[in-house]
Amino acid sequence: MGQTARVDLAGGPPAPSRVVGQASSLPELFACVTEPAVGILAPPFATVAHMRAGAYNQLREGRRVNYRARVLVADGPEARAGEITAVGADGAAAHRLARTVERLLLRLERVQWRTASALVDEARAAGAECVLSPLLLEHDDRPGPVLLIGDADACERVAEAMCGGDARGRSVGRQISEALAGWSGEALLPLRCGGRELELAERTLVTGIINVTPDSFSGDGIAHDPDAALRQAERLVEDGADILDVGGQSTRPGSDPVSEEEEIARTLPAVEAICGRLDVVVSIDTARPEVARLAIEAGAVMVNDVRGLRAEGMIELVAETSAAACIMHMRGAPRDMQAAPRYDDLMTEIYGFLADRVDAAVAGGVERDRLLVDPGFGFGKTINHNLEILRRLGELRCLGLGVVIGTSRKSTIGKVLDAQPDERVFGTAATCAVAIANGANIIRVHDVREMVQVARMTDAVMRGWHKEQ
Repeated sequence: MGQTARVDLAGGPPAPSRVVGQASSLPELFACVTEPAVGILAPPFATVAHMRAGAYNQLREGRRVNYRARVLVADGPEARAGEITAVGADGAAAHRLARTVERLLLRLERVQWRTASALVDEARAAGAECVLSPLLLEHDDRPGPVLLIGDADACERVAEAMCGGDARGRSVGRQISEALAGWSGEALLPLRCGGRELELAERTLVTGIINVTPDSFSGDGIAHDPDAALRQAERLVEDGADILDVGGQSTRPGSDPVSEEEEIARTLPAVEAICGRLDVVVSIDTARPEVARLAIEAGAVMVNDVRGLRAEGMIELVAETSAAACIMHMRGAPRDMQAAPRYDDLMTEIYGFLADRVDAAVAGGVERDRLLVDPGFGFGKTINHNLEILRRLGELRCLGLGVVIGTSRKSTIGKVLDAQPDERVFGTAATCAVAIANGANIIRVHDVREMVQVARMTDAVMRGWHKEQ
């Protein structure tokens, strides 16, 4: 017999407590949640179901605070102590708290002091600990970060207890559980794009890059030649690509934008040729709504947007279609993004941006199972920033969405290995293997045949291997 599912939707008037179904797995629970009900279910099930049911309406009405809950990747006592100190603990306390490496570090942002005080009480009762920002310790009205430290069961007990409190407490509790469900992989659903579904949990998917530009940094650009684009697409599919990403605007560091008319002239014939011949998922790599619209009309079923759906009308366009969208983080624009990029806290800023853009997309009518996230490797980051992204990529799983990474032939690899773009296959392979091991669901690459092998081998190590019948 499955667990009894009760779902608590904060932000509206109280409703009678009502059991809406029995569930022993996430898909079963999603199927049985039919209406708001008040009650508590041990995380993660109630909170993930809530995200599918009630949080969508809260986002659209502007009532949901995103606390950006995420499990931190901090290997070793020193790294853990650094994360604890960053929130507000002194050095001695941080090193004491960092000793137990099996305990999770779960960080929340923008927490009000009253909610933080409740978290401290519930953490103590659950056998966990909390570190608060100095602002919160002073009962300052400004919100601040909180770090919950405990094993997964203790964190879930905290979340369950918070769901029994006021509206803010319930929201914090649900978001802790959503983060834990994302971290564990239980929240990851298939990606809907067009009339297709892409399973993200079974194996790593490989996206092949088709640059219909004359100035691709990797030297593989094909400008104004749809026949050549089709031939390249056919080769990439034969090599094992699951997705083809067509782009007509170079985003290499220092590049200037081309006009919308030129981008359309480059991409539309290529998309039409590929979609007219091949049965494959086609993505349009653009930040312009009109380019995306024409590509979708021609058969593309995904928008890969380096600006994170920030252009006016882009969210509305995706919402009105059945296309999926990949939201990427980029500091600045390609022309100036590599001009001494600096971050106070790299992963906090990337995660916060992606979480906010996902909320904006959902509020605009795009279902979460049509969204992917990409940390933007090489887009407004130094070499060390990019390497940190690879090490800590797993933090993005807490969003409960598929994670895309694009390291292929990029300058970080070239600088580390002192290699030209066409000499970076092995460096790309290493970064792809690390990314997959740390949580990537889709890798975006030039050398599809080689990276398909890397993905399959890494999947066998990380997920287990079974000989195909």
